[in-house]
Amino acid sequence: MGKTGIEWTEMVWNVVTGCTPASPGCEHCYARRMAHRLAGRVGYPVAPHEFAVTLHPERLDEPRHWKQMRSIFVCSMGDLFHELVPDDYIRQVFEVMQDTKQHVFQVLTKRPANALRWFTDYPWLSNLRNVWVGVTVEDQTRADERIPLLLQIPAAVRFISVEPMLSAINLREWLQCHFGRSGKPIRVEDGRAIYGARLGPRVDWVICGGETGPQARPINPAWVRQLRDQCIENDAPFFFKNWGGPHREGWVVDGKLYSGNEIDGIRWTQHPVANQGWKALAWGKVQR
Repeated sequence: MGKTGIEWTEMVWNVVTGCTPASPGCEHCYARRMAHRLAGRVGYPVAPHEFAVTLHPERLDEPRHWKQMRSIFVCSMGDLFHELVPDDYIRQVFEVMQDTKQHVFQVLTKRPANALRWFTDYPWLSNLRNVWVGVTVEDQTRADERIPLLLQIPAAVRFISVEPMLSAINLREWLQCHFGRSGKPIRVEDGRAIYGARLGPRVDWVICGGETGPQARPINPAWVRQLRDQCIENDAPFFFKNWGGPHREGWVVDGKLYSGNEIDGIRWTQHPVANQGWKALAWGKVQR
């Protein structure tokens, strides 16, 4: 586990590295490029097997040594729910999460069917309020396939990563929610508390970013704006990571340069901050 430059988290915990392609977003995988550079070092197999699914049991206890709360991206260099990861090993990973409730664990997968099986077969996982589960949805097809499965998982927070964004995506169906009667305040309108309870699950957080690297596929600014607007309409936190591009300069679209992590001059760095029993995360909302 170590610090990371990934903007929407604080630490990475790579108890599994390596993966196999699951969809078009994997074509220019950043983790595979990084594993190639690290082949034969720091736990990665030697070439040409550097990106083979590899377990790192020596890293399992790392979160136990962090007393101060951290947000931790689980398996940034692989997929915890890959078919080649043994069930007993996944169970050990979840037991560490259970024992370190001071942390928030962000588990991102391209295999939500496997994740759902775990939460179905092991009901005690639904009690882990410090575990967030997300899926990657790089295009509308993957959104239609993966989000319905994600919403069946009883995680504290359900999030999606639209990265790399390869097409326009309509998420309204999964961002919307309806409210019923209850004694809990859920929002404030014109200074007045509105009471109710959400009926049914929805996507709690949307991360978006363009593809990076020498073979990066271009992102359309209109796709990003449309996704941001869907989140605004449904009061869903939206985190824009970057425009991507084959170089640091970003993309030039219709004569305008798109680079960095701003949309029309605004940094959208919203996070879901929920009082779920852990220390409130010191993450900012929209910066104007």
